[in-house]
Amino acid sequence: MRPTDSLRDVEITPGYLSHHPANVLYKSGNTSVLCTASLEPNVPPWLEGKGKGWVTAEYNMLPGSTVPRKRRERSKVDGRTTEIQRLIGRSLRAVVDLKALGERSIVVDCDVLQADGGTRTASITGGFIALAMAVQQALPDSTIGNGPLKDSIAAISVGVVKDQVYLDLDYELDYAAAVDMNVVMTGSGQFVEIQGTGEEATFDDQQLAGLIALAKKGIAELTQKQLAVLA
Repeated sequence: MRPTDSLRDVEITPGYLSHHPANVLYKSGNTSVLCTASLEPNVPPWLEGKGKGWVTAEYNMLPGSTVPRKRRERSKVDGRTTEIQRLIGRSLRAVVDLKALGERSIVVDCDVLQADGGTRTASITGGFIALAMAVQQALPDSTIGNGPLKDSIAAISVGVVKDQVYLDLDYELDYAAAVDMNVVMTGSGQFVEIQGTGEEATFDDQQLAGLIALAKKGIAELTQKQLAVLA
């Protein structure tokens, strides 16, 4: 059994799609997300002429990603999907200097091929890699910290299961968790977002501190994996 303070096995495959220049298949345990970043030489109408760019995200779970089958979203996006893609978008924008990006838009698509918990955190972590690839292709001299990318960003889940703090919840752990939390942080250790909820339970200061400490540990490890791929 995996230690409570360990990440699931992470596998990152850049260039998974041969015809798309900025893409990565991100696997965390049995969760697999295909992340692509598409660069467009324009911005939304409300940003035209302001000398800054835009970064947004779309998220989708393919029908075969879960059992039972998830109905394909066509004309209407459900509330969960909308909430997750907004989270991904604002997380990625937190580390982008939109003025340095210029009047360009980057759309990051996160398509869940297989879901076993942590799809939103995997989408943010993998989505950043695709985003960085797209920025590097548009601005070859830019690096993280020197150009549009101010920092890296990653996300991880933590939770309390039977009074024990766990890192990186799969579906089974997430289902059993009395408390679950998603934490989004930059590579330099700044928080972007914390989403924590007691599921018919409460948690105290000590448990909260333990959850945050474990999330910071996991994100530091994910950051190293991201930078190794981008190097």
